[in-house]
Amino acid sequence: MPGIDECLLEVMRLPGARGASVVDWTSGLALGTIGESPNGDHEATAAETAEVARMTAEQPAFAHLAAGSAAAPAEAAGAPSTAVEDVIVTTHDGYHMLRFVETAFDSSVFLHLWLSRSEGNLALARLRLGELAERLVLA
Repeated sequence: MPGIDECLLEVMRLPGARGASVVDWTSGLALGTIGESPNGDHEATAAETAEVARMTAEQPAFAHLAAGSAAAPAEAAGAPSTAVEDVIVTTHDGYHMLRFVETAFDSSVFLHLWLSRSEGNLALARLRLGELAERLVLA
């Protein structure tokens, strides 16, 4: 199971990957970064994407869980809802994917991938990011 650095290296092997990071959406801090940043500053990008992740994950419209869902016990224990798997934002030249990572502690971490629109494959990137998020080990 890969740690943060290994995970980010694997993410950058995706066709069209321009930059990636692992971010704590509670604090807005980047736990690891690689490649380019859309605004030239990885820490500012982490804070900005954390705001999007936080707003999405905390909204009842997106976090609706079916009755009897397996995620319900985690919510009862105070962990955020795991109903939202990822967020995709499209721009004129790229895609930003935020993939939530389930952890044993508070599940407030996500992977952010900045993908070139002309060179990337959004479907492939989404599948691969999901696989990496499941295997990511945070120590």
